[in-house]
Amino acid sequence: MALEDHELIHKAQRGDRVAFEQLVYRYDNHVLSLAAKYTNNRDDAKDIYQEVFIRVFKSLKNFEGRSEFSTWLFRITTNVCLTYKTRNSKRSHASLDYEFEGTDGDVLSLSDVISDTTTSDQHTINEEISANINEAMNALSPQQKMVFSLRHYHGYKLKEIAEMMNCAEGTVKKYLFTATQKMREQLREIYQ
Repeated sequence: MALEDHELIHKAQRGDRVAFEQLVYRYDNHVLSLAAKYTNNRDDAKDIYQEVFIRVFKSLKNFEGRSEFSTWLFRITTNVCLTYKTRNSKRSHASLDYEFEGTDGDVLSLSDVISDTTTSDQHTINEEISANINEAMNALSPQQKMVFSLRHYHGYKLKEIAEMMNCAEGTVKKYLFTATQKMREQLREIYQ
């Protein structure tokens, strides 16, 4: 029988490395998926993933359980993503090898999503669309991009995003509205 988060946390806080590893295993796909959506780069996502779990390891002793562990973890992930973007200002680009977590939990790449029967012309168009979407995402502020990713790629509710980002729900709504408007405007110019 699997232990609950709070039981694993208490054991990990007392130095039980196996309990900490179980917590990491329980949430690692979510953290990596969020980082991958935010960066559009597998190597950057792995760097963020590593930084997140180093911070969790160092800070777990101070976790008091005032929020769900998952909320606390995703707040750390959000903060690492936002600060990582400012530290590493290299531009990301879309790749057909870019992997992401599908809705059923399977790891997919863009090339998996594109049908084998797709013509090379359609394949090129799909690549171009993906690149344009990524370019539009990269034009957003880090906070707007994070909110947009959490809402549209991960399906979080606005209230959950506000908790993760440690800000008011109204602020999240503003980020989401502005991000959506900016993306529409930028993509409208391309696809009219």
